[in-house]
Amino acid sequence: SAVFNWSFTDYGEEYSAFSGAGLAGGFFASTLASVTENGAALLVFYSADIHKTLAKIEFHHGVITKPIFEFPGGCRFHFLEPSGNEFAVWSERY
Repeated sequence: SAVFNWSFTDYGEEYSAFSGAGLAGGFFASTLASVTENGAALLVFYSADIHKTLAKIEFHHGVITKPIFEFPGGCRFHFLEPSGNEFAVWSERY
């Protein structure tokens, strides 16, 4: 919630729903983690200020696995959230 301004609602010990910033979904507790090196899909979130978002993620114990890199149309970085799942953040501006 501190990084992406999401709201969370817990439904027992194994499931938490989230909403905010035009996105809704949920997380199910698992001993497994979703990482692209194992063939998992990569969820990519948008940020208007990629450096500020990266700093927030690090402050809240996320681990940057691919630093900011440029590609046609923008830039992005990858990170692991504290449970070990991989996500990415992109922006059209470096």
